[in-house]
Amino acid sequence: MLQLEEWLALTHVKQLGPVAFQKLLDKFSSPGAILKAGRGELQSTGVSKQIIDGIHAPNEAAITQDLEWLQHETHHLITIQDAHYPKLLKQITDPPIVLYAIGNQTVVPELLSDPQLAIVGSRNASTLGKQVATIFAQKLAQVGLVITSGLASGVDGAAHRGALQAQIGSTIAVTACGLDRVYPAEHRQLAEHIAQQGVIVSEFPIGTSPKPGHFPRRNRIISGLSLGVLVVEASIKSGSLITARLASEQNREIFAVPGSIHSPLSKGCHALIRNGAKLAETVEDILEELQHHIDLSDSLPPSEVDQISSVNSQDPEHKKVLDSMGYEPINIDSLINRSGLGVEVVSSILLILELNGQVTHNGNGVYVRAYQA
Repeated sequence: MLQLEEWLALTHVKQLGPVAFQKLLDKFSSPGAILKAGRGELQSTGVSKQIIDGIHAPNEAAITQDLEWLQHETHHLITIQDAHYPKLLKQITDPPIVLYAIGNQTVVPELLSDPQLAIVGSRNASTLGKQVATIFAQKLAQVGLVITSGLASGVDGAAHRGALQAQIGSTIAVTACGLDRVYPAEHRQLAEHIAQQGVIVSEFPIGTSPKPGHFPRRNRIISGLSLGVLVVEASIKSGSLITARLASEQNREIFAVPGSIHSPLSKGCHALIRNGAKLAETVEDILEELQHHIDLSDSLPPSEVDQISSVNSQDPEHKKVLDSMGYEPINIDSLINRSGLGVEVVSSILLILELNGQVTHNGNGVYVRAYQA
């Protein structure tokens, strides 16, 4: 059995988690030695009978499936003994023993070890929440941070897209299933884009479907790869708070974007801030904490939104409409009342602001101001 097949054989042993796997490696040094070990030797490490049975009866069909997947030039397997295994991830208490990865062969090891910031949040994010995630991701990517997230709907997807929009940006997506499938399916095109410009990784073998128990395991990898975690919109029971807790246990920086006191999607972020997370209103709030890990010799380049905003803010009526909007969704009738401008004037200005990317129309006459980090 080749060395790669030996790693895969152990990866497919049911109930063999990363901690027990590492104990076996510590004792026997290599997968091959583990597979050759007798029952008594294996029992001495404290592993269960079921695990020992699995070690002595490799799942040949599953191994073959993985090997066939690895035939593609953009498909990779990185083991914990590989020189390219991410050093930061290796420091957590239960690092994954293997990482399946999709990406350009020259890019994968580099990106996985580059300075990263995780951006996570609600799957049911508001329009404003997705804008915040996109802009933060774009600007942070422009100063050299790789943006890491979980490919979920809402904030995760917005963060990946923001990083990809940056001129020099890249992103890593960590999934809770095998890399032969995309979850959620709506992100298939996004996943293809990430595979071309970034990396998609998972600890789960090919053919593994997404299950509830897989997501916390995915989250520890997201935080483990990263210097810190930024939470954008999260309810009190959000999985993003699990990622933040794991980040705290891993001694990572935790940031949270505040929101409306009336929004359920702000309560998780506010709870994090009360418990010591750094309040993040701007990109600079994050860079202050991470400046020792990244090169900030180049100043933040102004985004197109910034440039447009500076021009339109000189128009008194445009500024009046923007000031009247605040940062909460507002219908056009309320905006007319607040601004004191006529319906035709407000409608015209809203159209211009929407074309400039400064406001978004949510439908039914409701608008929201674009966030600028």
